[in-house]
Parts: sequence; C-alpha cells; structure tokens
Amino acid sequence: MTAFSQLLRKAPLWGLLCFWIASPHAANKPDADAVASAHPLATAAGIAVLQSGGNAFDAAVAVSAVLGVVEPYGSGLGGGGFWLLHEAKTGKQVMVDGREVAPLKAHRDMYLDRRGNPLPAASIDGPLAAGIPGTPKALAHIAKVYGRLPLAVTLAPAIRLADEGFSVDDMYRRYAGFRQQALLKSPAAAQQFLLNGEVPPKGYLLKQPDLANTLKLFAEQGEQAFYQGEFAQRLVAGVQKYGGIWTLEDLARYAIVERDPITFNFNDYQFTTAALPSSGGVVLAQIFNMLAQFNWDQLDSAQRVHLLTELMRRAYKERALHLGDTDQVDVPVKQLISVEYAKQLAKDIDLQMASVSQDLPQIKIKEGMDTSHFSIIDREGNRVAATMSVNYPFGACFVVPGTGVVLNDEMDDFSIKPGVPNAYGLVGNQQNAIAPGKRMLSSMTPTFIENDQRVAILGTPGGSRIISMVMIGALQAMQGAPVEQWVGRARFHHQYLPDSLQYEPDALSEQTLEALSAMGHQLKPVDDSYGNMQAIAWDKVANKVSVASDPRGIGAAVAIKPEQ
Repeated sequence: MTAFSQLLRKAPLWGLLCFWIASPHAANKPDADAVASAHPLATAAGIAVLQSGGNAFDAAVAVSAVLGVVEPYGSGLGGGGFWLLHEAKTGKQVMVDGREVAPLKAHRDMYLDRRGNPLPAASIDGPLAAGIPGTPKALAHIAKVYGRLPLAVTLAPAIRLADEGFSVDDMYRRYAGFRQQALLKSPAAAQQFLLNGEVPPKGYLLKQPDLANTLKLFAEQGEQAFYQGEFAQRLVAGVQKYGGIWTLEDLARYAIVERDPITFNFNDYQFTTAALPSSGGVVLAQIFNMLAQFNWDQLDSAQRVHLLTELMRRAYKERALHLGDTDQVDVPVKQLISVEYAKQLAKDIDLQMASVSQDLPQIKIKEGMDTSHFSIIDREGNRVAATMSVNYPFGACFVVPGTGVVLNDEMDDFSIKPGVPNAYGLVGNQQNAIAPGKRMLSSMTPTFIENDQRVAILGTPGGSRIISMVMIGALQAMQGAPVEQWVGRARFHHQYLPDSLQYEPDALSEQTLEALSAMGHQLKPVDDSYGNMQAIAWDKVANKVSVASDPRGIGAAVAIKPEQ
C-alpha cells in the first residue's frame, strides 16, 4: 500500500456534515466520461466504448463482460447482479434486476439432512448450489433498451481477453488459493482457472478459449443463445450430470425485471438505491432515517461510531425478519422505509450503552468477496452503478465442460434454515426461504446520491458488509470529502448477528475503541481490509468529474475529457 493510500484510509470520517452551496450556474452535463471498476482492463474497455460513440449503458455492458473474464472469482455470465441506471434525456431511474432465481425443482429443505441440519458446503460448492443466471439476459436488455451499440461491439473486449488471455495478478492468486480445493472438484474449472492443479504464478497468461466461444455466440445471437437451443442443452446436461437440478424450462423461463429503485431523502440529498430482492436500499434507508433523529453534530467520535453501530444493528435485524423477494412474498416496503417506522426503531437507543442484539424488541408490522462493482458516467449525464456477483469467490467452483462459464452459488443467499447463518454470517427467516423460481435476498447496494450541486455514484462488493461500506462512503460524500476518501476510508461493521462490532486495521483509534468497549460493545478486529469500492463524483457547480478506485484492490478509475 502506498503512503498516499494509507493517508486516505486514515482520513477522518467524523466531521460535521457540510452542505453544497446552491448555485444558479450548475452544469447540466458532465465535462468528462468516467469509469471506475475493479480491474484496469475492465475500466479500459468501458472508456474505449465511450470514446467510440457508446453511452454509459454500452460501457456498462463492456465493463460487466470484461470483469467476468478477468475477475471470474467475482462475477460472470454464470452469475447475476443489479444495474442501477439514470437516463439523462428522460430523467428515468431504474434498477435492472438480473438476480439469479431458484430452479423449479428447488425446495425449502434441499440443503438439510434427515435431522434438519444444514449439509456442509451443499449450498456453496458444486452445481446444486447454483441459481439460474441473470447476467446474460441483463446485459442484452441494457444494450437493446438503453444502449446504442450492438453486442458484437460491446462484447469485443471481453472476447479478445478470453481468447488472448490476461496476466494473472495477486488478487486472482489470493482468491484462487482460497478456493483451490473446491475448484479441483470440477475438472473443467480446474483446467480453466488452475495450472496443473496449482494456483497460476503471477504474470501467467490465463486464456479461456471456451469462454471466448461462449461470448462470441452471445454476441452473434443474443441472450437466447444462452437460454435456449444447443448451448442451453449443454448447460443443463452438464449441471445434471454433476448433481444439479437445472432444467431447460428453468433457462427458458428466466426473465430480468425492471424495478423502481428505493428512494429517500437525508438532509438535502436524495438517495436512489437498490430495491428488493436486494436488501441494500431498505437497510440503507432505515439507517439514514434513524440517523436523522439524532443531533449528529453534538456527539464525540466514539458516540458517533456507537450510534452508527446501533443503527446497523437494528436495520440488519429488520433485514433478517422482513425482507425477501417481493415477487413471491409480501414485504411492507413503504412502511419499512418510512420516517415514522425509523422513529420506532431508534427510540430505545442509549447513546451511552450498547444494546444486546438478541434483546432488541420486534416492531409490529401493520398489514398492508467475491462480488464486483463499477460506476460510470458519460458526458450526456447518463450514469450507471452496477454490482454483480457469483456469491462466494469463484461461485460454485463449477464449470460445465465446453462452456467456460463458472456457475454461481447464490442459493446460499437464501435462508437455508431460520436462524442459521449463511457463508457471510447473515441469518434470515421464511421470508427468504427457498422456493421454486424465487430470487434470493442480496446485500448489493449500487447507489446514486445527489442534490442540485453534486452527484455521487458508488457501490462495492463485500457480502454482508456492502451496506455498511456504502453507508460510510455516503457519509464521506455528504461531507464534501474528495472521492478518494469515500473509497479509501477504513471501515467498521455490525450486522445484528453475530453481535460484534467488526473493524478494519486503523479504522478506529485506541481511545475510541476503549470508549466503545466501556459502552459494552463486543469488538472484533478483522485481520485484513475488505471491500473494493468504485466511485464517481460530479461537481455540477465547478462542472468537474472526479473518480476513484478502492486502494484495497487493483482497480482503475479514469475520467476522459473531450480534448483528451
């Protein structure tokens, strides 16, 4: 880590929230095209598409596809995601839901043994762990409805990198080493991602010819080439051969959904963020609605961390109790994100003492690491915040021979059994239980924050910690901090259960830690940094676009003005 990045990570978070001064001279269009993604090759692909006449949505297709090639541990055609879009000419804001769905043969107890206990790794490794992918159909939809370039153009960078190869980096080696044993169980995955059964050395040119051929087929024939016909038959046969339950009907029935994002206001900012089946927007709205009930500026550093911890504790409990796929279960979203509901959630917070998660009262409801993120803005003002995933690193660690497509293990994001944590320690109940055709709950939180003077675009991978990272990044943005601080600030996290306050190295001072311990918080340092935030800021008053990629990762952030 450079001295500069270290400085960013230690930048103070807890100044007073300041507000951008209104100006009648705010720009209507950005002065630059900008892309921030988790890999330099993906960023370069997005910039190239923008400079070739494509818009932000075309660039989003290119970046998504390239990330699936060079970061197969985080996303790909065998996974899904959420693409938050803002169309400048119409003002339309929409979330393209490309989340995976449970196969039609899935059932509530499919990962439990005869005694009702979870089977080890059954929802994590192998094709039985895979939901029906949404990424191919989502990319095709974005290209057709919002883009202006054909898939043959926007997928070309990904095809070239899969065919010609890319240089293995430290991040790839880290995740491949973590999942090496699982990869070895799938001959096609081992052949594609390992070298003679071992993690490839740094600098090794990793080629994926089968994936290149699949991408070429996708570019030539569109998404139907993936979901129907000979390729679909190959996918289903391969999945079933190794114990999975996919059918041709599963693939043929898959549909992306355009959803209205979650929107809410905090001070003079409007948040636009992910809707269910992502829990991110609801949880984020609850946190900031609760925060608005307190005199933030009157608290010292330890009290501010304490307060945010208590807000996260309560919002994550609400996640576990109430959230699920609104296409199949009734979720009172309007009530959950209301200010009145937030007042009830926050009314028992003691600013001097930590709560006990399992003792929190339940509010009555009235009837009624492994992931990847990128941010894009173009000179027309179109913008994209997209978070994609295959869930655990390298997903299910399974590749159907001849396809090059690594399958997700998103079935683990269901509540396998009420009260039993998933791979990220999250618990849930029947709202998020497995059911045929159901979308599993997610924490992905692509987000826009804006007022009359500025726009912020941000998001990050990080499993259950995604929402808290976006919360901290949003606080930085609303302070008017440089975009580098949004992505670089050291982080802390609480998710209701387990009842512990997790924090990165250097996130909290010794004095703050002592004060938090005295308040009754169970403190848990994490051994390593986490997250990989990608962010863009557009200052409308100065008409300046700033962009930053998380120093924890290997990504790149680039802004290009017309004269460049």
